[in-house]
Amino acid sequence: MPLRVQRNPSVYLAVLRTPHALRAFATVLPARLSYGTVSLSLMLAVRDASGSYAVAGAVTALFGAANVLLSPVRAALVDRHGPRRVLAPMVSLYAGLLTALTLATWRPGTAPVWLGVLAACAGACTPPLGPVMRTVWAELLDGDRRLLQRAYSLDGVAEELLFVSGPLLVGLIVQVGPAAAGIAASAALIWTGTLAFLASPAVRGQRRRRGGASGGGGRAVGRKLAQPVVVVAGVGLCVGALELLFVAFAEGVGRPDAVVWVLAAFSAGSAVGGLLHGAVSWRSSARSRLPVLAVALGLLSAAAGLAPGLPALVGVAACAGLFVAPALTTAYLIADESVAPELRTQAGAWVNTAVNAGLSVGAAAIGAMVGRAPLAWCFVGAAVAPVLGAVATLRTPRRAEGGVDDAAPVARVVAVRQSSEPSSS
Repeated sequence: MPLRVQRNPSVYLAVLRTPHALRAFATVLPARLSYGTVSLSLMLAVRDASGSYAVAGAVTALFGAANVLLSPVRAALVDRHGPRRVLAPMVSLYAGLLTALTLATWRPGTAPVWLGVLAACAGACTPPLGPVMRTVWAELLDGDRRLLQRAYSLDGVAEELLFVSGPLLVGLIVQVGPAAAGIAASAALIWTGTLAFLASPAVRGQRRRRGGASGGGGRAVGRKLAQPVVVVAGVGLCVGALELLFVAFAEGVGRPDAVVWVLAAFSAGSAVGGLLHGAVSWRSSARSRLPVLAVALGLLSAAAGLAPGLPALVGVAACAGLFVAPALTTAYLIADESVAPELRTQAGAWVNTAVNAGLSVGAAAIGAMVGRAPLAWCFVGAAVAPVLGAVATLRTPRRAEGGVDDAAPVARVVAVRQSSEPSSS
């Protein structure tokens, strides 16, 4: 795979020096940190309020399911009406529901059914800040695919670090107060961060996207995104399974506390891989790179099951992590270049949805295997998903490379709809 590495350390500074980029990126990060704090805070708070892990798991699952399943719908609204008109009321409603959950879980007594209703409603209103930020990157760097690759890599590494630091922040909160305070902190982070993000010039300058919420547009997005969605779903399945398998491995060797080092190595590998991937000037297309990255993740995941001990597992986990962020970044690049600008946010949301759904299903599926099959075979089971996803997409017809040719059919669909629809304010 021909490539050229940019050795200039300022390759990422060029992205951040783009007018208005740094302010938008810096203001949205605290809001996105809320994604790393809210689920754990919710689970701990519901457990404390109900005294039941089963209720806590069910309520958290309702929150996650509503979030994942409705993510493309929320993103389509942003595409159609613009981020400022949609995100401001959405984040206010979401923060209000999290505040209601804070009050409901501060002390025992709230019926589990009401906790479930509040959690499902909150999940349904979760603002799609990741897809919106990637749309902002694409508009700020319009026409420069190399800078966009670096921007997505930087964005993915930042997201990885936020999801690692989020649970650590929750751990600090529960040291000094009730777990419900973590829900309140999540609400404050996302509300203040989102409003600051919407006030940035990069977002104020975004045009309203007509046709984004249409059924025809959604079907076009689905057709265009078959490859990245299938592959990253397999990546998500693998990662969700690996996180549970790392715990099982550490417990199996009598060192359950050491799993934090394995998970840290996996996350660090992903962050390093993302930065390296963004610094490379690839001559191969994103569509040809994505299956290779997924297969590499699968092979190393299978190898992790053969590790003779924790030190070796830490090393293999770090190597496997090298391919996670690059695979996701590449999928987002394909999503961006495969659709018209009117559909960018929901295209990114479909990739997001595939990853998050894969994470949940992977953890559940491998949980059913652990204890019933040798651990090495469980690692092989985790490895199958990204490999199968890569192989399945290799059977699909190749499309023209690049954004213009790929997006043309979608642009025509949008143009036809616009010519037949009345204008709305």
